[in-house]
Amino acid sequence: MFAAPKPSSTSPSADPSERHVTMKTSDHPDHGSAFAPVDHRMAVAAETTRFVSVVKDADLATAVPSCPGWTLADLVKHTGSVQRWFSVLLRARIQEPPRKREVDLRLPDQENEYADWLGESATVAAEAFAATDPTLPMWAWGADQHARFWARRMLFETLLHRVDAELALGLRPTIDRPVAVDGIDEFLVNLPFAAFFAPKVANLRGADKTIRFRASAGDDEWLVRLRPDGFGLDTTRPTTEPADATVRGTAADLLLLVYGRLSYDAEVLVHEGDEDLLTHWFANSAF
Repeated sequence: MFAAPKPSSTSPSADPSERHVTMKTSDHPDHGSAFAPVDHRMAVAAETTRFVSVVKDADLATAVPSCPGWTLADLVKHTGSVQRWFSVLLRARIQEPPRKREVDLRLPDQENEYADWLGESATVAAEAFAATDPTLPMWAWGADQHARFWARRMLFETLLHRVDAELALGLRPTIDRPVAVDGIDEFLVNLPFAAFFAPKVANLRGADKTIRFRASAGDDEWLVRLRPDGFGLDTTRPTTEPADATVRGTAADLLLLVYGRLSYDAEVLVHEGDEDLLTHWFANSAF
């Protein structure tokens, strides 16, 4: 038995009792329902297949700049471990924060077998998905207290680290637009709950300041409101209301932005408005 990964950039599983950010009723967790639906379970399998193809013949000692201190081997091990850990949680139908983080990873002794092991991890996840009704009430660290939370979270764990692997190998990542839109929403909906493993999130407060993220080639956008007592998505205000700061780009680039894989002043993005507000947001929203 191995200890599952500790909470990291995209795999929190600790006790949420330490949350410090207040989420108001206007910050409704069902915001994602406005967007095209994504089959998270199928997408986990598809993203894992892409990930495996990227690392299959790669040198796993290659450094991963977007995950400082990690190699491709670390990236693969982390992603497969998370998939297996979340699968354990799904099979257990947990109703409270897990007190232990142990799972039989079945990790190969040889790193040249890691890619196949990652593919097998997705199979373990698919079996857990098949055995679990996505609408089943379950404990989750984020907004959605149902089994579907874990499939959605697993998808973006896998996708972001597939992107990390591609960046490390000098490849140009691509992300399907509906998945990218869903990923931005998943990140922003759950970020107010992340302070227990990303403590800087507690600094995301302001005197009724707003940031709009607007995806090009469509009308998808998100308005985040910072209040003295916390922050969250604001779905109650008209989209025509001006924001204090706005960032525009493709959905894929916005997804990479919110996860810290792009800077808001990157050439592929356009930003306007209160630059100090943007600096404050991105300095404290990473996890």
